[in-house]
Amino acid sequence: MKKIIKAIDLFSGCGGVSIGLTQAGFDVACAVEIDKAAVKAYKGYHSLSNVNVINDDICKISGKDILKKARIKKDDLYLLAGCPPCQKFSMQNRIHNRDEKNIGEVKKLLMQFKRIIKEIYPPFVLMENVQGIKSSFGGKILNEFICDLTDKNAPDDERYYIVSGVVNAANYGVPQLRKRFVLHGVRCDVLKRMESLNLTLTLPVPTHNKDGTDGKQKWITVRETFEGLPPIHEGERYSDEIIKNHYCAHLSDKNLERIRIIRQNGGSRTSLPENMVLECHKKYSGHTDVYGIMDPDAPAPTMTGGCLSYSKGRFGHPFEDRAISVREAARIQTFPDDYVFGESLTKAALEIGNAVPVKLVNASGKVFIDIIKELRKN
Repeated sequence: MKKIIKAIDLFSGCGGVSIGLTQAGFDVACAVEIDKAAVKAYKGYHSLSNVNVINDDICKISGKDILKKARIKKDDLYLLAGCPPCQKFSMQNRIHNRDEKNIGEVKKLLMQFKRIIKEIYPPFVLMENVQGIKSSFGGKILNEFICDLTDKNAPDDERYYIVSGVVNAANYGVPQLRKRFVLHGVRCDVLKRMESLNLTLTLPVPTHNKDGTDGKQKWITVRETFEGLPPIHEGERYSDEIIKNHYCAHLSDKNLERIRIIRQNGGSRTSLPENMVLECHKKYSGHTDVYGIMDPDAPAPTMTGGCLSYSKGRFGHPFEDRAISVREAARIQTFPDDYVFGESLTKAALEIGNAVPVKLVNASGKVFIDIIKELRKN
């Protein structure tokens, strides 16, 4: 009988990490998420419907509670994954990096993740986060997190070996230029078993690159990603019986005029005539992606919590005069087409934009799956 390899997903959101781990071969036994709308989307997906989801504040939950819900014993070979929300450290929120209140919120969640790790000492740990967590105040907090887990004075069964770095999701088959900080960890007593079998913990090896050189595949483009989706007008919703969540935001007459001018003149708002430029942009040269149109022959820009709004980034459809649809944003994040998101554009955008790309998690998951299978075999 095939042994099940279990995983636990903290800060699970709508389920990007859980789906990626499931696709890699894990059985996600338990998830923790505070947002009710995200939990509803998570539980609505067929492969996650049987996961024990704790819909509560992680500050109120113990490691023992989580293991009990997951039906996992301390010595089982399993993975604890966590993506503490750290959007305040994203490159699009640099201004917030000096806000002590925001720093405190981010630190609290990262330290809660560390608390759970140190209450149960899982054999394997996965964390993914925004790349900005490595810099500024985020760098100090991250270093504190890592130093505590790798403390040389701790015994092997309470200490971790960690590999980490910033990767580009496009290099793993995600049609999106999205930089993510990825951390893989293994408990040091398990590491000794790995070393006896010549097993090494690494970050996932890229499968794609820009030009398709060195035996890798080419980056996946927006054109390829949207293939097969029927055209829709701004504000229109296609039949959910045929395609789930293929609907988009309404555009004002002014923004319709903007998107048509921008489409004819290079795809950026810098091409707008003076009378069409917003007052707030006349004295500010930054955020040039705002009101932009996606390049069909390149990966998409990073999906954010505003990814369904034409005014919040380069989220204009490459061929049609509208913002991208929920389904198109989900495809960019490599969610399956039968995954259903929030009941409104706002909720759907937050769920999709805050998720980790499914294929990126899949790539990390396979690293752990291969190691666990070898450990069990031997």
